[in-house]
Amino acid sequence: MLIDYYLPDEILDNDYLAKEFPGWNAEKIFDKIGISKRHISGKNETALDLAYKASSNVFKNFDKSLIDFILLCTQSPDYFLPTSACILQDRLGLRTNIGAFDFNLGCSGFIYGLAVAKGLIVGGIANNVLLVTAETYSKYIHNRDKGNRSIFGDGAAAIIVSKSDKEKILDFELGTDGSGMNNLIVHNGGLRNKFNPGELDIFDEAGNIRNNNFLYMNGPEIFDFTIEQVPDLVSKTLEKNNHSMSEIDYFVFHQANKYMVNYLKEKIGIPDTKFYLNMENTGNTVSATIPIALKDCLDNRLIKSGDKVLIAGFGVGYSWGAVIIEI
Repeated sequence: MLIDYYLPDEILDNDYLAKEFPGWNAEKIFDKIGISKRHISGKNETALDLAYKASSNVFKNFDKSLIDFILLCTQSPDYFLPTSACILQDRLGLRTNIGAFDFNLGCSGFIYGLAVAKGLIVGGIANNVLLVTAETYSKYIHNRDKGNRSIFGDGAAAIIVSKSDKEKILDFELGTDGSGMNNLIVHNGGLRNKFNPGELDIFDEAGNIRNNNFLYMNGPEIFDFTIEQVPDLVSKTLEKNNHSMSEIDYFVFHQANKYMVNYLKEKIGIPDTKFYLNMENTGNTVSATIPIALKDCLDNRLIKSGDKVLIAGFGVGYSWGAVIIEI
């Protein structure tokens, strides 16, 4: 599996957050969410810049002239139009007789991207797809929103999905429930509600400050959605692929936060030895968490060629998805 990622140079660590928000300390932040530091994009560094660097990294081991489609997942595009994937094609120096488009999804984005890539290959439209996930949520977060600042980091990942004689991406289970849209949202800035420079700040009981120009996350509602949907998602994915839990070598979920992911592990009954949890040095990088995790698993030999890995993403939308892949 050819996969690589890029993290921005600027680092926001727990010691800095503790100084910013009196009453917190670095150990308390880590114990609660499992994150010690997160990488933050520079003032003039965008998701497209991160996507370019992640793609350049993966092309160190792949002939880029063979790419015939780009899929770019981001919720922080450089422009409303044109699509960032088209600009990425030019910046990478790829052929012009290829397809390219963006798609807007969050924490389930990598799963959906794999589904689209598989469809392009099975349909005979492409042989080699560059799938990129790139996000800069930090630019959506209010400076005084200690909760979201402690959780989210910026980053990008790139993976090559290629035609193969053996099916290594099995059947998908996907889900959508737009009734949960208001529980993870940036209200202003699009065409429904324009950015409002006079927007008043909102103070919540936890001491977070935000306004409608910035990211809002209803943590309890997101948690309830996750623990309701993900165990069923895993069960249906196994059933659809005629696999049992014991046949899966490893499980890699979206790295939301330590408490939530551990809760899911226990609720589903996944052994510690088969479960990945490590967001300590990256934070929640949204659509990039799963590919970053897969790369780290490969590098640390937690997974190897021939292993079957169940990957699952879930979050903003609401949107969720899972699939079994063979390494």
